[in-house]
Parts: sequence; C-alpha cells; structure tokens
Amino acid sequence: MAVNLYRRNPYRRNPYLLYRKRKPPLSMSLITALPEGLYCQPGGFFIDPWKPVEIALVTHAHADHARSGSRLYLATQISTGVLKKRLGESINLQGVEYGEKIKLGDTWVSFHPAGHVLGSAQIRVEHRDQVWVISGDYKRCADPTCTPFEVVPCDTFITEATFGLPIYKWDSGAAICRRIYDWWQGNLDRPSLLFCYAFGKAQRILSELQKFTDQPVYVHGAIHGLTEIYRQMGVAMVPTVPASDMPRSHKFKGELVLAPPSAHRSSWMKRFQQPQTAFASGWMAVRGARRHRGYERGFVLSDHADWSGLVNTVLQTGARTVYVTHGQSEVFARYLSEVHGLNALPLKTLFEGEGDI
Repeated sequence: MAVNLYRRNPYRRNPYLLYRKRKPPLSMSLITALPEGLYCQPGGFFIDPWKPVEIALVTHAHADHARSGSRLYLATQISTGVLKKRLGESINLQGVEYGEKIKLGDTWVSFHPAGHVLGSAQIRVEHRDQVWVISGDYKRCADPTCTPFEVVPCDTFITEATFGLPIYKWDSGAAICRRIYDWWQGNLDRPSLLFCYAFGKAQRILSELQKFTDQPVYVHGAIHGLTEIYRQMGVAMVPTVPASDMPRSHKFKGELVLAPPSAHRSSWMKRFQQPQTAFASGWMAVRGARRHRGYERGFVLSDHADWSGLVNTVLQTGARTVYVTHGQSEVFARYLSEVHGLNALPLKTLFEGEGDI
C-alpha cells in the first residue's frame, strides 16, 4: 500500500494495525496512491495524475488536476475545449458523456457531474463487488455555468476537504454577485478591479451578473480565452471586452474589470488610475485574509463545497469508507470517524495547496 495515511504514526507501514478493534476498511487494491498519482491497477489507468502516464482520467481542467505529458486523456466531452486550451490542441483526448459507461481493463468507469466548473466530474469505478467514486473538486450550491452535482452511491468515496471546517458556510452565488454589483456601482469615480480565478470563478460571476445588468465587463487576457469557450458551450454571460483591446488613454472610470490573482500588484495594473480592488474567494471567509492579501474588499465566493456540503455529500453517497484529501483532510476525516462512525482516513496527495478556489 503506497498511500501515506498516517503521518508521524509508528504504525503507518501497516495501517491495518490500527483497526484491531473494528472491521478493516474495504480492500485498497482498487485505487492506490503511487508517485504518479491515484492508480487503478485492474483498469490500468490513473486519475488526475501529477506526472505523465499512459492513460489519464481527468476530473476537470484546473492545473492541480490536469497535467501535461500523458499519452491518452479521458474527460467529459464538455470539458475538452478547456483541456485543450490548457494542455495543448495536440493532446490525445477522448471525450465522454456524463453517465456513459466505459470498459477499461477489468473495470467499468463513468463520469458524473461535480458542479465545480464547466465539465467537472466525479469518476465512478466499478470492479467486481466494489464501487469507488473519486470526487475531484465539487460544490453543492447552484451555478449557472456548470451541470449540478450528482450524488453517486458507492462503497468507498474519495472526497476533497478544501474548506473542511464548520466556519465555512456559503451564501448563494446570486447573493454574492449582487454585493459585487453594488460595490461596483457604489464608486463610479474609480475603476473597479475584481480579482478571481480565471477558469470557473470569473465565468460564474459574469453569468450571475446578468440578473443585475447588461453592461459590458472588461477582462484580463487570461480570462478572455476561457470565457469564449464557455460561450461556445452555450453558457450565457454579460458582454465582455478584453481590457487589452482598449487604447492606453482609456480610463476605465466606473467600469468593472475582472483579472486573475497573478495580475494583482503587477505592471498590468498600472493602466488603472486609483482603482478600488476586491478578491472573490472562499478564503475571504477567514478574518484578516483580505488585508493579508492586500485587497480593499473581499467577497466570499467559492467553487468548492462548504462544510455542510461536504458532510451531506459524504453521507448521501452511503459510503462506509471515506478517504479525505486536499485542505482540512485530517480534521474532516476525524469528524467523519468520531461523529458518523465511518472508516474515514486522510489521503495525502501532491497538490495540497489552495488551487483554483
């Protein structure tokens, strides 16, 4: 077993020693953590590998889940445009419809909506009498830019826990975007620079803003190309204009501009005179995060599940064994074990940082 489930634990080389008083979890032979990523030996494929492999099943196109160099990629059909934008047009990519069953080795595999970003998926793997679901990243609240999350019953569930603490509780995207609109309209003497992740978050904001305005929004180049892919897939949003299309003399006074966090305090910002700045992220729920990152305003908007979304999802799957990865994995696993009596264990992966949130 290659998964390091018990850091700083003398029993980590044989984790089943910790289960002498209760039934061991289901066999770990179906999904195993290798140096390349999560591997399914009976199927001969990896899921969201972080190194090049022969066959990579990809939950979605964020950089901590979709890496270049693999020989063959399988992902949802609706995500293929973004994947090619990020990994290159020449990648060998097979698109799969949601719910379509594919035979890989001795397994049956299918992709199911995760509600995270355009084309995001959970991956269901069935082998003999076992059913595993690898969730990737997911959220449970409404988002007009992607297919809603689908609960997939399983024996073993691998869940994220990016916001796996009770302090994280989200308002609706519509409510947050109403606040963004009011912030923008409340200071029309200055440009309004809203920083948000280029893939998923930006398009969600642009779509939700339709409820309040039909004014065009200016976007950074990193957002523009991805937004056009969303439009091609039929996602409705307010009109957008690349900020780079405007002459240098344009002041952007009273206008809203979306940009990725990497543009904050960069030379790109010099063209905006005395802008008001804000950041849209789940991390804005943490006291002091806005000041620490150097923004005037913070909007709590995340494309990940909040605490109640995580707990409800795990329970709704019916899984008796749960592996928890990303973020608050140890805390959330302990909660599931002690409060709900599940075989819940933290699962260490390569990308444990903030990612695209």
